[in-house]
Amino acid sequence: MLFALALAALISAGITWQSMPLLQRYALARPNARSSHKIPTPQGAGIAVIAATLLVAAAWTYGAIPLALIGSAVLIAVVGLVDDIRPLPVLVRLVLQAAAVAAVVFTAPESARIVPALPLPLERGLILLAGIWFVNLVNFMDGLDLMTVAEVVPVTAALGLLGWLGDLSPSAGLLATALCGAMLGFAPFNRPVAKVFLGDVGSLPIGLLLGWCLLELAWHGQPAAALLLPAYYLADSTITLFRRIIRREPFWSAHRTHFYQRATDNGFTVPQVIGEVFALNLVLAMLAIVTVRAGSTTIIVASLVAGAVAVGFVLRRFSRPQAS
Repeated sequence: MLFALALAALISAGITWQSMPLLQRYALARPNARSSHKIPTPQGAGIAVIAATLLVAAAWTYGAIPLALIGSAVLIAVVGLVDDIRPLPVLVRLVLQAAAVAAVVFTAPESARIVPALPLPLERGLILLAGIWFVNLVNFMDGLDLMTVAEVVPVTAALGLLGWLGDLSPSAGLLATALCGAMLGFAPFNRPVAKVFLGDVGSLPIGLLLGWCLLELAWHGQPAAALLLPAYYLADSTITLFRRIIRREPFWSAHRTHFYQRATDNGFTVPQVIGEVFALNLVLAMLAIVTVRAGSTTIIVASLVAGAVAVGFVLRRFSRPQAS
């Protein structure tokens, strides 16, 4: 697994390096009122991350990764690439994203269940809605240098470890390991001040692949761990969404009201924000692994409460001005 991680990192770094002149020419992200960057920066390095992830994972799992997942990841990456170059209408993006998520959800075995008491069509419908939201929230949260790295690396490292320990399917564990390596290969190019961004071509399929790994974890009887691992992203994006809906704002448009964005407006530096998010995700990953390995209802409940408190603490810090 370590070799797979290292290979994915090398492939991702190599493709990113070679593609930067092309991205500079055709996929330049120019700063606007809602941007966190100050100078025009190429976007689209997600091509390297997704290519490295799928190539390494497919080679190591010998076809065990569902073809529907690979095809959907490629489709959603193409949609993101087109949107990076020439923005698509919101409805078109949403329909194509829904089709990609549906292809993954509705081709899963009927034995894959989270809440068996629910009718299967209802459960799959709810998973579809959750999947569409997860794909988009990963995209929404990719608004700061190294932010997605600080989220995805701890989560995928934990998933890879759980796969190695036998608590997750080998295909999901290896896919998570490959994605972790690919993000590590991309990280040097995205550290502040970023030389290149993931773009929608990266953040959207990353959300799909990561969401599938978490879904596999829930299907393996570990829904608490599957909820803990992405808890910060879920909390920041979902609270922000509902706050914008309540205020009757156009919630589908770009903005700067996520907690991590407000933190930079409140005096936090980018490294401070990223450092706190990374540290929080390490804590959440540790709690998730504890819930899986302990197998105790009391420990699971305590871990969920501890995770909620940790996330709430960071969100509260980000929403308040930094003391001078």
